[in-house]
Amino acid sequence: MLHSTQSNDSALMRISDFERQHAHDGSPPAAGATRLSALNPSLMQDLLRFETSQQPGDGPLTLELLGVMAAALRHGRALLVHLQSDYRVIPVTVRSIERQLLSPLSQPELLALRLPDLHVLRIEPAPATASAGLHTAPLGPLLWELALRGSREALLPEIAGVAAYRVTPGVNLSLLDLTGSLAAAVARMRQQATPLRDIAGWPAFDRGRATRLLNALYLQGALMITRTHPSAIR
Repeated sequence: MLHSTQSNDSALMRISDFERQHAHDGSPPAAGATRLSALNPSLMQDLLRFETSQQPGDGPLTLELLGVMAAALRHGRALLVHLQSDYRVIPVTVRSIERQLLSPLSQPELLALRLPDLHVLRIEPAPATASAGLHTAPLGPLLWELALRGSREALLPEIAGVAAYRVTPGVNLSLLDLTGSLAAAVARMRQQATPLRDIAGWPAFDRGRATRLLNALYLQGALMITRTHPSAIR
């Protein structure tokens, strides 16, 4: 068990108990089952773009966490996402309109988890009333760290393709851990639109880190995308 969750160990359900509780759904939660039929149809189709199983029909859906978060934001939906961390289940409620996160773990405890190892077990509409004893935190810091340290290294579909990128003027990023080369890159992107290949060549960057930064800025609502900028199409 990770040290970061020990203080709330009793508040988290074991994966074995979670599987038994949801066995009536007909698909094993540990393999990524979701209640897609209970979701808005357009959100459901959006989520399916982030399905990571090898072949369609191979079994229960396996959904990528960063894609789930991005879809929730795009559709303005409140979702209850059950995450697996080691042998425990962490239920997090994403309130996209309010940009809030509710969890039995505090924000520092969530950010201390091994983010690439978090697996989506189940997604359903968030309940109208939140359970007692949950921590409420801004959603931005988790989205930022998940983009920078999570499992995804490809650009999210909405920002991929021929483009140049610039940080939205006046956007407030004060809640984020923005230091060193990341801070320098953001400062440069405040001044000019830049394509991915150029960002990848900046000090301390490569293509993977540049991609992660662009995803992170997009999820903060801090990214302007230009498809016709000369630096993008040259």
